[in-house]
Amino acid sequence: MKLCEPMPELTAPTEWLNGQVTKEELIGAMPTLFHFWSISCHLCKEAMPQVNQIRDEYKGKLNVIAVHMPRSENDLDLEEIKKVAAEHNIDHPIFVDNESTFALALENQYVPAYYVFDKEGKLRHFQAGGGGMEMLEKGVNRVQEESEQV
Repeated sequence: MKLCEPMPELTAPTEWLNGQVTKEELIGAMPTLFHFWSISCHLCKEAMPQVNQIRDEYKGKLNVIAVHMPRSENDLDLEEIKKVAAEHNIDHPIFVDNESTFALALENQYVPAYYVFDKEGKLRHFQAGGGGMEMLEKGVNRVQEESEQV
């Protein structure tokens, strides 16, 4: 997915955990961060405290949605996903993407991966991999500041 392309629909989740949202609910009010993770991904678990910090710091100013993307058969277990999510304080909505429908819509192949959409639903920042959390926070901050100026 290229920068400035529109957010795809959030269709065909295996399940929603911690609440459900639609594209229509996400667009218009505030920017949105999607973070892709997997229960078998060590780097995802290492980054989760920083993702949660961003979620808490921007509460009421940023939608944060987790997307669980399986990397193996073992990652398809919903009970294990719920357990690991609780262990890592993921209390925001989780789109369980066992069929990779949302990952394919974004052309995403990575965990962890981060997509920041502005409040109009256009992709403004993307990054993949375990490092660069400062870069993610700068991207979120830039999009957030722009949304407040409009």
